[in-house]
Amino acid sequence: MFSEFWTVFSTNALKFFFLYTPFFALSMFLCITEEMEERERRRLSGRVMSAAFFVSLILLFLGQAIFSLFGITLDAFRVGVGTILLLSAIGLAKGKPVEAPPGSDDDIAIVPMAIPVVVGPATIGTILVLGTELATPLAKAACVLSMAAACATIWVMLYLATSLERRFGRRIFAILSRITGLVLASLASQLILSGVAGFLKLANG
Repeated sequence: MFSEFWTVFSTNALKFFFLYTPFFALSMFLCITEEMEERERRRLSGRVMSAAFFVSLILLFLGQAIFSLFGITLDAFRVGVGTILLLSAIGLAKGKPVEAPPGSDDDIAIVPMAIPVVVGPATIGTILVLGTELATPLAKAACVLSMAAACATIWVMLYLATSLERRFGRRIFAILSRITGLVLASLASQLILSGVAGFLKLANG
């Protein structure tokens, strides 16, 4: 029992960390909170990651219902999600510029920070797929804990955003965003290959 829990937790904690594109999120956070005081930034960081975590929870537990509602097979969704994730990864790997969105004086904790910067379309799709793959309550509990661990880690990064920017500069985060893109590209390739393999197995069976 513990072995199953630890396997799911350790596998998904790192996966979620990269899926949430932490360095891109940090760069965006620094950009759109440029005029804020330190206290405001730190308060906002908690709201951003709380929103991202709760959105992820909803997606994880409603994934099966969404598939049933639209009649989508898991393998087809894997290919679609993998494609979107690959496109996002290519954008990060190329170092797409971070720009402050219009209307950033509004409540930016939910939009655009939680959605779509932290929980983007590719992340949404990946969580939906994962929710259908976890068969036991123990596995889902481990997955929730891994999401919480990833969100907590990124919250610490956002909370310390000012100090990190002062110490390392934004250039290092741009480099780390590109590395994140490479990791996401690998995850995307795995999703696409799994979807295609499952489809071919079904077709030949």
